[in-house]
Amino acid sequence: MNQQLLEKLKEALSSVLPVTLIVVVLQFFFRMPTNTFIAFLIGAFLLIVGMCLFTLGADTAMMPMGERVGSHLVKSGSYKVLIPIVLAIGAIITIAEPDLQVLANQFSSINKWVVILTVAAGVGVSLVLAFVRVIKNVELTKVLLAMYVLMFAMAGTVAVSNPNIVPVAFDSGGVTTGPITVPFIMALGLGFATVRGGKHAQDDSFGLVALCSVGPILAMLTLGIVTGVSEVTSDIGTAPEYMNFADILGGFGRGMVSCIKEVALALLPIIALFLLFQVIFMHLPKKNLARIGIGLVYTFVGLVLFLTGVNVGFMPAGLYLGNAIAASSVSWVLVPIGMILGFFVVMAEPAVRVLNKQVEELTVGAISQRAMLLSLSIGVAISIGISMLRVLTGISIWYFLIPGYALAIELSFFSPKIFTVIAFDSGGVASGPMTATFMLPLALGACAALGGNLSTDAYGLVAMVALTPLITIQIMGVAYKAKLRRANKATSISDNNDVTIIEFDLDLEDI
Repeated sequence: MNQQLLEKLKEALSSVLPVTLIVVVLQFFFRMPTNTFIAFLIGAFLLIVGMCLFTLGADTAMMPMGERVGSHLVKSGSYKVLIPIVLAIGAIITIAEPDLQVLANQFSSINKWVVILTVAAGVGVSLVLAFVRVIKNVELTKVLLAMYVLMFAMAGTVAVSNPNIVPVAFDSGGVTTGPITVPFIMALGLGFATVRGGKHAQDDSFGLVALCSVGPILAMLTLGIVTGVSEVTSDIGTAPEYMNFADILGGFGRGMVSCIKEVALALLPIIALFLLFQVIFMHLPKKNLARIGIGLVYTFVGLVLFLTGVNVGFMPAGLYLGNAIAASSVSWVLVPIGMILGFFVVMAEPAVRVLNKQVEELTVGAISQRAMLLSLSIGVAISIGISMLRVLTGISIWYFLIPGYALAIELSFFSPKIFTVIAFDSGGVASGPMTATFMLPLALGACAALGGNLSTDAYGLVAMVALTPLITIQIMGVAYKAKLRRANKATSISDNNDVTIIEFDLDLEDI
């Protein structure tokens, strides 16, 4: 365990330090208040420790729990059992997702619980659809194409009378797939596909996160149509101002208490579900339960520290930097600075490490963690750059979402299937708490300084972050297939672009 902890600490340091150093450099040019900068540094320390503990906990608790629950669900063999349980799982694990709480508070004219329950229902229905897709052996691309057509048709209808809610609705698809839901949902799919077996078992273990990212968007658009809600607000004016070091400690203390409540509320339903399956179906030995219990403690402590760091330390820093850069005489540097930050921020997303590890293991090293991380970083850098350009110019998000998703769907017909399902999962994974509580405040602060419309110009950043990995990872897949052909080592490429992954290390530098 000590060796694992040391490895996770090294990973956390390599993930968080680049972002920290960039902000330190920016402090020399766009000076934020000294106490805010100190709070940022404390937050960075909490991020490193929190990410270390969380990823260790995900490996020893969240993933094993999800795999076992998923495998026993498919063994039931009955839709009457499967559908209500999966629907409840999707809704319950979404309700207390910390990022969803932030999103729900942005609506001034509707109760936040209406928003939370609407999004939770969207995730629950999507998770059911994901499981049925695997059982019926329907290609993920076909299901996603149908859902995207419906999504854009609804969005176009809503945009005519209620344009403010559209960017926020698309953001909801990213914020609901956070650090708690992603490891558990991914593990559910892995357990489900492993028991089901078949030649597509490897591919079918992915795709659940992808569908669970679309469901909330459809649910939020439906809410916009039914209620006509259009007033979207932001906490942009409530960034804390620390007067002294005691204020900083008080802010972290209050933030930690709040995060303890949020994380406990999020984990308890998952623990209760696992214990129910343990009593009725699994009957695991005490040794296994003890290991999972220790892992849950790591997960809980790690996520509390991580979320406290981003909420109390990083969010105010993002707001101040965005405001200062946009108000300067060189506001255009917001685009390159955003791209550089975006490239490194995705490395500090807790769920990204979980996804990359699972991808490397399931593909026997064919798709390495390094290649995945580089593809995600490039995608997020592009998306943040576009988002900052939108803040500066007010360009509609439609000019990017429609061609972006069209390109992603088009690439799915040329990229190997395994890359396609991984790509669509990656979109939800990349848009986690670091994006919602650091990059989005950066955009909000800049938009406020420029006097722009927060709803249409700043919101939508999370949606863009969720989109670009769909394109970059599938491009990597197309290049990978071409490389296999050149090397004459392809084993089986079917008419529908299925490919059997062989033990062949992929390095983007070689492509």
